[in-house]
Amino acid sequence: MKIAIDCRMIGSGGIGSYVSELIPYFLENNECLLIGTHEQCMEFVRLANVEFCFCDVKPFSRQEMFSFPKEVLDKIHQYEIYFTPYCNIPGGIKIPVFSTIHDVVFLDVPGLTGFFGRLGRKFFYQRAINMSEEIFTVSEFSKGRILENLRCKKPISITYNSAPSYLKKDEDYSEDDENGSEKSSGQKKDSVLFVGNIKKHKGLKTLLDAFEIAVNKGFDKKLVIVGNAENFRTGDEETIRRLKNLSESMNGKIMFTGKISNRELKEWYKNASFIVQPSFYEGFGMPPLEAMTVGTPAIVSDIDVFKEIYSDLPVTFFKVGDEKDLAEKMMAFDSSSVKIDKEKLGERYSYEKSAKTMTEVFKRYLEN
Repeated sequence: MKIAIDCRMIGSGGIGSYVSELIPYFLENNECLLIGTHEQCMEFVRLANVEFCFCDVKPFSRQEMFSFPKEVLDKIHQYEIYFTPYCNIPGGIKIPVFSTIHDVVFLDVPGLTGFFGRLGRKFFYQRAINMSEEIFTVSEFSKGRILENLRCKKPISITYNSAPSYLKKDEDYSEDDENGSEKSSGQKKDSVLFVGNIKKHKGLKTLLDAFEIAVNKGFDKKLVIVGNAENFRTGDEETIRRLKNLSESMNGKIMFTGKISNRELKEWYKNASFIVQPSFYEGFGMPPLEAMTVGTPAIVSDIDVFKEIYSDLPVTFFKVGDEKDLAEKMMAFDSSSVKIDKEKLGERYSYEKSAKTMTEVFKRYLEN
């Protein structure tokens, strides 16, 4: 089978990681055309069954929709399937299209964007559905929200996320560690970790309130927030104020990592006593899975998607939005008593399984 894959979001966060992890499995039994910049395609140049079509047209741009380069389209049309890891699809594609909608958080959670921002995102979600033969998403929860918010009569297949491959390697990860930074030594097992952006649906304010309650009762661990304290580009001003005031009053009990490499993130995951994911809403929720992949347990809110993803795994649930319940769970938490079966975890959530599901969908469509 010949698959054209849009790689233009590699390097742009979770979606870029998602497609990067899928590509090696697509290449095992298929011929693939990778569409992106030289830099985005560089990590795949030594793999077999791969061809490149260099393209720097920005996702979601007018050029992508109305004047995508003819030479790129001509190359795409030599393949049988076009796959995009998100909901952006170039205009002019004449082969069957398959796309991924990871979540519809901007449609479900008020305040994340303005009226026109919400309208624009809904337009691109609906456009992807209309142009695709089938939609992929990352949880049953997200599938339900897509059906609730959008007009979708196309099939939707669940292809769960997995932890990135660098977390599964035993050796230290050094790629993308541009400054040669040292590991986060000295923090072993004395920290609680939060990984995520500072938006209201991530629930950081609940964690901050719970942390203050716990510290006032003798809790002696630090709270480490992966991110940059000086760069809060978010609409959640209440949490920003709470975070700044609390970090100033607690004399070093709250730490910000700043921007970090994959190697450093892996070390923070490994060295934390446990991670807390206090979200009000997620399409999947990666940090608990990433933490458990390196052996670190998690406390998570009891939202529907976390119960779907993590209910039969060794996580501790607390009542969503309840800082008192979270504080109690944090103070009572004994990470040494939590046994994580990494092999079972890898078998349940793997990009190999997701790529296999996708290729089966592609084949079924072509055979029909």
